[in-house]
Amino acid sequence: MKVGAVIITMGNRPDELRALLDSVAKQDGDPVEVVVVGNGSPVPDVPEGVRTIELPENLGIPGGRNVGIEAFGPAGRDVDVLLFLDDDGLLAGHDTAALCRKAFEADPKLGIVSFRIADPETGVTQRRHVPRLRAADPMRSSRVTTFLGGANAVRTRVFADVGGLPDEFFYAHEETDLAWRALDAGWMIDYRSDMVLYHPTTAPSRHAVYHRMVARNRVWLARRNLPAALVPVYLGVWLLLTLVRRPSRLALRAWFGGFREGWTTPCGPRRPMKWRTVWRLTRLGRPPVI
Repeated sequence: MKVGAVIITMGNRPDELRALLDSVAKQDGDPVEVVVVGNGSPVPDVPEGVRTIELPENLGIPGGRNVGIEAFGPAGRDVDVLLFLDDDGLLAGHDTAALCRKAFEADPKLGIVSFRIADPETGVTQRRHVPRLRAADPMRSSRVTTFLGGANAVRTRVFADVGGLPDEFFYAHEETDLAWRALDAGWMIDYRSDMVLYHPTTAPSRHAVYHRMVARNRVWLARRNLPAALVPVYLGVWLLLTLVRRPSRLALRAWFGGFREGWTTPCGPRRPMKWRTVWRLTRLGRPPVI
């Protein structure tokens, strides 16, 4: 299987980007073709053979990754699998691409693989980086219902079937939107603990727009993908969870502003999932109400 990689960058981590590209170049088997997308910024110096695209404006995470996908032909069809890697990450082993090839070849219905993210200093995997509710044991691989945006592999036929990431989201929940559409089309998603991306431990709330974007996109996610009966249930559960977590007054104000924005602004096309997909999500351990 032909494997490519898409990396988006703001141009502010040249050393980390170079280290990541070196780790991709050291993968066993056939070389991985790499495209680096400068998301509204110039691309730092990269090794010979790495393709670059410099966008005049920041299109957000999903928009930048979609440009990278199309660099491999419509829906990425020039390759069989695309890796999506954060520019400050580092592939821990030389066999990640080979493991991806083996996984996709062995399971024709496997559409997406989510890697394990580990801190390079401690080896610890944060609970939020295990894409399932039962996240206590990050070393357990399993079928899951979503995936991690900056450490994954996607069979390009998934993009041909269901489209790319939702440009409108800009940041937050774009992976779950694609995951739900892929599951609705019959694809499966695996979390693999043996495919590791080293990444420094960070808090998502470091982004100034975090609380607003998380709330807005949560509403958009539900409006776009859930059967009408589940939309208020899903959003009601997340409203309660947010209040239980007791964010600061400033954060809560931003969250409610985003929640309101999610209802009053266009969210893109609505394609509610089938009820049998709801049942599949439930069987996989995460019904689409939480």
